[in-house]
Amino acid sequence: MNDLVTDVKSLEIETLKNLRSSKAENTLRAYKADFRDFSLFCNQNGLKSMPTDPKIITIYITHLSKTSKFSTLKRRLASISVIHKLNGHYLDTKHPIIKENLLGIKRAKGTYQKAKKPILINDLKLIINAINQDKKSKNNQKNKALILVGFAGGFRRSELVSLEYEDIEFVKEGVKIFVKRSKTDQSGEGMTKAIPYFTNSEFCPVKTLKKLIAQRNIKSGRIFDMSDKNVSLIIKKYVELAGLDPNKYSGHSLRSGFATSTAELGAEERSIMAMTGHKTTQMVRRYIKEANLFKNNALNKIKI
Repeated sequence: MNDLVTDVKSLEIETLKNLRSSKAENTLRAYKADFRDFSLFCNQNGLKSMPTDPKIITIYITHLSKTSKFSTLKRRLASISVIHKLNGHYLDTKHPIIKENLLGIKRAKGTYQKAKKPILINDLKLIINAINQDKKSKNNQKNKALILVGFAGGFRRSELVSLEYEDIEFVKEGVKIFVKRSKTDQSGEGMTKAIPYFTNSEFCPVKTLKKLIAQRNIKSGRIFDMSDKNVSLIIKKYVELAGLDPNKYSGHSLRSGFATSTAELGAEERSIMAMTGHKTTQMVRRYIKEANLFKNNALNKIKI
């Protein structure tokens, strides 16, 4: 009987480990950060955060709605639910009091969210020229490779900084890059992105990457060896040096720039998704819609 009790306890511990492993490390960190904010609110107001109940969640959401975007409310709700599950508690996030409150806030605030600008082809050229002219930096080749590969592969920041020498294979057509894990691939099946040689060597991601590897004599390990936050800082730095507004761009601007630029040039939805790794068409269609604002504009028929 004692052995059975011991086995059950070890199984419980292993189950909790499995639950935690089901979420990417960065995702789990974000959930915990959101839950800390909820816990702080509860502590300050004499409320119970774990396990909590729908009424407390509703009060918290109303509190958040005064200063936060609607998307933030939904994310916090999801985070609180996940942390409850990881601790063995059930939280009914579909409870009518929560749903009705969210609906009321949505009608009052709206859900519009101004996105950061994509880095388009002309922006990309300006940024690379700015890197070339930066005499103070010792990482120009690295920064050029980061920007060009990030753009050409439609990479997420987390994917870029995780790239290792072993993931890269140069072939006669260009380079094949294996992404071991991404935001939409939590099970780690992986995917391969193929980047061909560009005609203009100055802006060619393949030649720039090959030169970086040779220059740094990289034989193993990470190619860029930085945090995903550094990617954003580098982008903002050279966006500003290129004469653009850094407040309008983010680390996501490379990925959205790839999708918008290729859509603008007529790439098919499935071809864009094959590179970016999007699992649904919703976001990709948003990029295509943005790219076609002027191309399919009804005013093009007017001749004045």
